[in-house]
Amino acid sequence: MPLFPAHDGTDLSHHVYGDDAGAPLICLPGGPQDSVYLGELGGLSAHRQLIMLDIRGTGESALPQDLASCRCDRLVDDVEALREHLGLDRIDLLGHSAGANIAVQYAARHPERVGRLVLVTPSTRAVGVAIDGATRRETALLRKDEPWFPEAFAALEAIVSGNATADSWQAIAPFSYGNWDAAAQAHQAAEAGQQNPAVTEAFGAEGAFEPEATRAALAEFGAPVLVVAGEFDLGAPPAAVAEVAALFPDATLVVRPGAGHFPWLDDAEGFVAPVAEFLA
Repeated sequence: MPLFPAHDGTDLSHHVYGDDAGAPLICLPGGPQDSVYLGELGGLSAHRQLIMLDIRGTGESALPQDLASCRCDRLVDDVEALREHLGLDRIDLLGHSAGANIAVQYAARHPERVGRLVLVTPSTRAVGVAIDGATRRETALLRKDEPWFPEAFAALEAIVSGNATADSWQAIAPFSYGNWDAAAQAHQAAEAGQQNPAVTEAFGAEGAFEPEATRAALAEFGAPVLVVAGEFDLGAPPAAVAEVAALFPDATLVVRPGAGHFPWLDDAEGFVAPVAEFLA
């Protein structure tokens, strides 16, 4: 668990997998939460050295004195601190889910520092792509033959209509996975212990996102981009992810069939192959 100092002195941690597997790939988790849930991204560590950053206040990274420093746009500085710590002139960067919000803001602010960019089932908040209830319902209906569907769909309807309860959010968990099996259930159950509610609240605080400015910068971003969507993903439906890909001059969109929000869990080989090829 190597530690390095952020620019404000906060101790940050990163975890390394695949020491002998090639050039580093910096990976930013979603949540924000402990990077442990990423595992080794389905075996991507056999192709690239994975540098998993624990977002400040999560995992083994220290909780900063100033929680406002956990705001998404300010976390860009932690990625830059990690690049400097590793002694790299340029980095290949992967962001999953909410981590993609950090990744695209880093690319917008430091385009000369990015060699290749991978966005996996990305959150769209940083670029202002809206996802309406109809799109989520349409995506959910692809799972209508699943035994858990009636309860999960009723909970989704409650959320979309503004009548959600705490139980509603738990009930829709199966929609995040292509296979709601024991491994997926264990993965989902561990999530609560990997997050700090105060950090989560600070992440999306007012001022965290400036979509128009970010989109304008990404329109000039020249590095290659790979954007990965899951066919069944309610959090980042393929239609919305396609809009994200279209913001870049040189982006490739891959939609993994049968996958949810964590495509490396649903089909490790099918996830790793296109990502490894892109990064080669």
